[in-house]
Amino acid sequence: MLLDNLNKEELKNLLIKNWMTHDGAWFLNTYLRFGIDKANKLNKGAIRTLAIFEINRVKKRSKLGDKKISNFEELKAFVNDAFSVLKGDFMEFTYSFPGNNSIHWEMRKCFAYEGMKKLGVQKEYECGVIYRISCWLKELGIKHKIKPKIKKCLLNFQEKCSGDIIVSFE
Repeated sequence: MLLDNLNKEELKNLLIKNWMTHDGAWFLNTYLRFGIDKANKLNKGAIRTLAIFEINRVKKRSKLGDKKISNFEELKAFVNDAFSVLKGDFMEFTYSFPGNNSIHWEMRKCFAYEGMKKLGVQKEYECGVIYRISCWLKELGIKHKIKPKIKKCLLNFQEKCSGDIIVSFE
């Protein structure tokens, strides 16, 4: 059986690639049927709904279990746990924790932007990647701000997609 021949990393990447292909196919069909504005709106709604289930499933299986994340050290450990299962090998981004309240991300090559370029709608595409992370944090009850503020894809305005998520545990 194929499952017996795959190691954990191969299985994870196969599942994530299939999931992202479904996501892209869903976006494509929504765009073709309803246009880019409606596709962006529906995409964000789907991301928001998915994020609630996704991050709670990961949290339940992490060291935190049902415990609330109450400080930046716990958040760092959780982010590392989450990306260990939710980041595929084709997702060319890095993240770091440069201070005691920020997560810095840098996208070397954005898979979502590349997909939107193929459709010719990259200028109108509203970023779903960073939005998804923001939805995770909202679901976890963590106050945060994203800098720079994102609506349309940052790659339309600057050379690379990078920024900071500033969190607060007040």
